[in-house]
Amino acid sequence: MSTLLPKGHKRLLNAWAFYDWANSVYNLTISSAVFPIFWGALTIVRNDQGDIVNDTVRFLGYDFNNDSLISYVTALAFLTVSIISPLLSGIADYVGNKKNFLKFFCYLGALSCIGLYWFNLEHLWFGLLCYFLALIGFWASLVFYNSYLPDIAFPEQQDAISAKGYSLGYIGSVILLIINLVMILKYDWFGFESEGVPTRLSFIMVGVWWIGFSQYTYYYLPKGNKKDVLTKAVVFNGFKELKMIWKALQNDIKLRRYLSAFFVYSMAVQTIMLIATYFGIEELDWGEQNPTTGLIISILLIQLVAVLGAYLTSRASLKFGNIQTLIVINFIWIGICVYAYTITTPSEFYVTAAIVGLVMGGIQALSRSTYSKLLPEDAVDTASYFSFYDVSEKIGIVIGMFSYGIIAQVTGSVRYSILFLILFFVVGLVLLFRVPKK
Repeated sequence: MSTLLPKGHKRLLNAWAFYDWANSVYNLTISSAVFPIFWGALTIVRNDQGDIVNDTVRFLGYDFNNDSLISYVTALAFLTVSIISPLLSGIADYVGNKKNFLKFFCYLGALSCIGLYWFNLEHLWFGLLCYFLALIGFWASLVFYNSYLPDIAFPEQQDAISAKGYSLGYIGSVILLIINLVMILKYDWFGFESEGVPTRLSFIMVGVWWIGFSQYTYYYLPKGNKKDVLTKAVVFNGFKELKMIWKALQNDIKLRRYLSAFFVYSMAVQTIMLIATYFGIEELDWGEQNPTTGLIISILLIQLVAVLGAYLTSRASLKFGNIQTLIVINFIWIGICVYAYTITTPSEFYVTAAIVGLVMGGIQALSRSTYSKLLPEDAVDTASYFSFYDVSEKIGIVIGMFSYGIIAQVTGSVRYSILFLILFFVVGLVLLFRVPKK
């Protein structure tokens, strides 16, 4: 059951943005905070002094650096999303049931998060499969979520509601992470014998939170008008629509050049966000401080500052323009990478985290709304356009994560991978300068 509201209605906009509140707990707990720490504890052997003795994981008969293995699985999941997204979004636009697709991938991702409760090295394939499917569920659902933006909001509303969505996501995910942090660090309060069980319970809580709060979004989002039955021709229509978008981009210089810039700088941004915690686990000297506490505090700092960053970026785009604001943010990211290469202490990591938070929320929200505003005014198949946007982002992540994994495998250090990502920001800047200003 749902309630049909007109485009631009405040309640409809808020319901759309609230899906960020529901699903962002995956991005924070699984991608950024608890799972990376859990993976490190599971796969890294340290001596009494805390130095790493062994970080090799055996999987499918081969030995992998633990960081490289998880990055390869991550890259493979993003590659899968980039392949299925155009097909699914084409079907969604043609059949007119975007909400059903959004629900399916939401439930797939959430149930896979719950499955992570049983993650262990004895059945590594099952744990990595749940991780793989959770990532697909999260990112594939975003294809349909993002495609709703031009359908439910007018151009002048899109920057603000996009930023509001990210802000809600940061706040909601922080609330759950704090609850998880208390459970993990004060496990004895809850009758647990160690951190293990509450850490695994946090994965279940992510799945329940994601499914539960998304129901508010589903209640108000329109389903769409069914245009046809699902046939073989409809399935392959997704690829035809993607080809049509590609041809349309050849005649749209501004959109094509912006998408090229986004493809390059986004691969660096997303890779940094995915590997930040792994960097903190292996490259910093935590001394007597609990690494779990320090890492989660830094991630909470990123989330809280990101709310301010999304708001300031939205205001800056109104005053200076979207492209000019994105150019400045990319310069800041280059500075972050240079500084991150040199850090060794928790305090330096906290400084880096604060700056990352300030620009992370801004670049995500502004990139999404800039693309939405650049779409042709007569565009009807918005899901296919946003599929193209998401495919660009996912293929970029695949390149970024494989690059990170290979460099980590060869050098044994995440630090050199961070330095390598500067190249992507530089190229992205050059391409942003080529986007027509008028």
